[in-house]
Amino acid sequence: MPLIYHITTASEWNDAKQKGYYESRALKEEGFIHCSEERQIPDVLKRYYSGKTDLVKLTIQTNKLTSQLIYDWSNAIEDTFPHVYGPINLDAVVSVDKI
Repeated sequence: MPLIYHITTASEWNDAKQKGYYESRALKEEGFIHCSEERQIPDVLKRYYSGKTDLVKLTIQTNKLTSQLIYDWSNAIEDTFPHVYGPINLDAVVSVDKI
């Protein structure tokens, strides 16, 4: 069961629970939801979330996703990152942890 991870705020996660699915601003702006492998999380937190509070880490079971998962190359970071091309169905999120 491959796992990927997504960082968001507790309030955005609470909104997702009300809607029945999770969408990020990036999905509307870029066409996908940015995710990470476990080894990438410390660098993602440092680059994008430094000093931010109220964060949670979604653990996503990839074989439960109903939207397409593609691993895309990032030239800026020189690494491959998992991206979800559509909303994340709530039953694919197997845990939510405060950061």
